[in-house]
Amino acid sequence: MSDGSIKQPSEPSPEGRARIKDDGRDGRLSFRNFAEHQMRREFKDLALEKCHRHVRDFAMCAEEQGLMVVFRCRHHSRALNECMAIHNSNEAFARYMEEHKDDLEKRILRT
Repeated sequence: MSDGSIKQPSEPSPEGRARIKDDGRDGRLSFRNFAEHQMRREFKDLALEKCHRHVRDFAMCAEEQGLMVVFRCRHHSRALNECMAIHNSNEAFARYMEEHKDDLEKRILRT
């Protein structure tokens, strides 16, 4: 096109937009997904509790170092990341879900 206009991609049809929305809603509105999301949040909170010492050490270092936190608190950051990798991994979450299978079923029925 020599007139300098840029061709815009075509908009999906109303039916196409509705189908896209419905596909997204199924995942968001599922009671099972909601219950799993709640359990994932609780699992992350437990991981943070287990790594509390590392979180505290990094926070104190960051507060003391200000903008130099990236360079001077690297060892605290690394320790925190290693702790979280252990306690917040997908494998640990799978074990947590297996141990709390009954809780998941109760939440699905309750919600």
